[in-house]
Amino acid sequence: MGLLVLLGRSSTSKDVELLVLRHEVAVLRRGNPRPRLDWADRAVFAALVRLLPKGLRLHRLVTPGTVLRWHRRLVAARWTYSHRHGRPPVDDVITRLIKRMVTENHNWGYKRIQGELLKLGHRVSASTIRRILKQAGIPPAPDRRTDTTWREFLRTQASTMLSCDFFHVDCALTLQRVSVLFVLEVATRSVHVLGTTTNPDGAWTTQQARNLVMDLGEWVGEVRFLVRDRAGQFAASFDAVLADVGIKAVTIPPRCPRANCFAERFVRTARSEVTDRMLVLSQRHLGAVLAEYVRHDNGRRPHRSRELRPPRPTYPVANLSFQRIRRRRLLGGLINEYERAA
Repeated sequence: MGLLVLLGRSSTSKDVELLVLRHEVAVLRRGNPRPRLDWADRAVFAALVRLLPKGLRLHRLVTPGTVLRWHRRLVAARWTYSHRHGRPPVDDVITRLIKRMVTENHNWGYKRIQGELLKLGHRVSASTIRRILKQAGIPPAPDRRTDTTWREFLRTQASTMLSCDFFHVDCALTLQRVSVLFVLEVATRSVHVLGTTTNPDGAWTTQQARNLVMDLGEWVGEVRFLVRDRAGQFAASFDAVLADVGIKAVTIPPRCPRANCFAERFVRTARSEVTDRMLVLSQRHLGAVLAEYVRHDNGRRPHRSRELRPPRPTYPVANLSFQRIRRRRLLGGLINEYERAA
């Protein structure tokens, strides 16, 4: 289009424009002797510079030597491979894993994290870990919050606690009120239904305590406390049976059911999912219903407190991520270990 416009103009106007453009170029070259050209500018200059008279080529911004230099640079870039200098960048997966370890372990320093990563097959220097944490705004271990939070403290104590309570169900045919005694493992949310009865006196409750000790098996040595309310069914012999195996019965304050919140939550769940949605015919029927529900609750039902996993899965748990790093809590989360999920 520019060429068609030039063909329609007179020679005088072209000469005047050339003088103006030459003066503009002279002014620009005084301010910037070596202007930067992009690839489009170079292509236009290389195509048009050959059409100029030989005497004018030597006084242009782009000379034949400049075009040849561009060509040599283009050939060199075609056959020259880029060389990477310095250390390779850290993978994003490792960066996220480092931040996760620091978040879950406030007192871990650079060397401690480096050793844990080495166990997982990642070789990362302590200086790299320091740089990653500094970019994330995480201070070194001495300056971090290393005090145990209430959530961490309670979770640690929950690993040695049991919670028990009664709830009742009214039968449809016999019109009897059947009491159900259950015990909940606070750490795993696993439920033990000890028995059902229409007369929950002290002798019956004491016998259920003996059955509980047998059900716990080897794990009974790790339990230290059992939380219960002040109901009259819990006789002194009930506490004595537990004390013989090293379990101390802790009573909640009067009229304070929230102090036994784990057991109360199970009662609400059992009522809303089973007993309030069906007619229980008799005590025997109630026993069969609770046995089936406990099997489902312990082995199949997702629990929000356990990251939507059952307390004791009876099926292979699917691993939806590739090479997932799994955390294994010791002492209720007081100490953490990391390993690749199978």
